[in-house]
Amino acid sequence: MDSLKQAVRTYAAVHANRDGLAVTPVPGLRMMCVETPHGDLHSIYRPLICLVLQGAKRMIVGREERIFSAGKSVIVSADMPVVGRIVQASPSQPYLAIAVELEMTVLREVAAQLGSGVRTQRPSAMRTLFANDTEAATLDCVARLMRLLDQPEATPVLRPGILRELHYWLLAGSHGADLRALADPGSHATRLGAAVAMLRAEYQTRIPIERLAETASMSLTAFHKHFKHMTSLTPGQYQKRLRLLEARRLMLDEGFSASSAAFEVGYESISQFTREYRRMFQAPPKRDALRARETSDQRAPFGPL
Repeated sequence: MDSLKQAVRTYAAVHANRDGLAVTPVPGLRMMCVETPHGDLHSIYRPLICLVLQGAKRMIVGREERIFSAGKSVIVSADMPVVGRIVQASPSQPYLAIAVELEMTVLREVAAQLGSGVRTQRPSAMRTLFANDTEAATLDCVARLMRLLDQPEATPVLRPGILRELHYWLLAGSHGADLRALADPGSHATRLGAAVAMLRAEYQTRIPIERLAETASMSLTAFHKHFKHMTSLTPGQYQKRLRLLEARRLMLDEGFSASSAAFEVGYESISQFTREYRRMFQAPPKRDALRARETSDQRAPFGPL
């Protein structure tokens, strides 16, 4: 475990952004290293497993709010809006975590091989957030994915097998039955996932709700109900969050002005963009970007964390 923690700190010191997030060349593998808590982090998670190695983080996922500390594995099994806040971290013992995106195709294939049937879940019983103590087999898979960072030529050869093994251990674990149900091609989560994929791909334009419902093979009433139940947002709110998150990224990472970022993500009114941005990030766009850059500069001696 200590070697894995050190690997995260070393990689993040060079590659992490101002929020402490480091995306890696290994597809689906990313990590976080935060020395000083600095407010809420808004995002929309793809299905993933996150291993908390050190420190603690509060997460609001859909309607659930929980704190996850070192030694816990968190599974988010759908494209969910997440508000996270680091609640335990210091320069000597930063918050450290590794996340691996799940691949539903692999999950379905492994579930089919395991057999034992898929129990149908009612929408009211559909769960998208799970947590348990990190198991040795899961930790081993993630450690081997991390080692691929030093052997990029091995990634296309070894990653598929490691990822398949990781999905096996998740399905064989305490939440296997729930994951099998979510991987079912006929499940509400899978059908809604098709609509979410459309929202992600076309977030800059207004998508008729009828088109989204048709993509999910649901009636308008059923689509609204199940989408809100799974994500805690309406489709319009979900798309708005996608736009605002991308606009913030453009301002902070690519130097866009507030107005340029607003138009780039599909807003036609700067005043509307400013109003909705302030509501989500607790500050207008220009002030938020300036505050984020100042925070980044203050952390500069320790790397881009």
